Amino acid sequence: MITINWIIERLLCKPVEGTLTDVVITADWRCNGTQDQYSGTCYGSTSFAPPSGSEFTPYEDLTQEQVLGWCFSNGVDKAAIEANVTQQINDQINPPIIAPPLPWLPPVEIVPPMLPQVEPPLVNAETPVAAVDEQPVVSDDPAA
Repeated sequence: MITINWIIERLLCKPVEGTLTDVVITADWRCNGTQDQYSGTCYGSTSFAPPSGSEFTPYEDLTQEQVLGWCFSNGVDKAAIEANVTQQINDQINPPIIAPPLPWLPPVEIVPPMLPQVEPPLVNAETPVAAVDEQPVVSDDPAA
């Protein structure tokens, strides 16, 4: 089951429009979809004409749902965008185009690198350890 989520990411405002302040003129929106580990997204911007009459809502009183409604009534085709996001996810689940290996080349086999094998030195149990290493002992001590 695909989950669709619409969000408003940013609002652009005119600081002053006639007697009004912080008048929204553009909304940046995003439609996200997810299903398991798959996801799709579509985003855009919608511009609005300045409000007239009593239709103005002060900036601090706006809701995301209200601004999304403006987007949908000003050209954003909600059904088409959601269909696009859904198709992105379906194409990840069942890719419509794939790139199999070329049939005339041998298959590539990935082999992990071999770690060098370290063999411990063999010591005869009857031979004293000092006899195995026959390096002379050098000392700086004159008494030695």
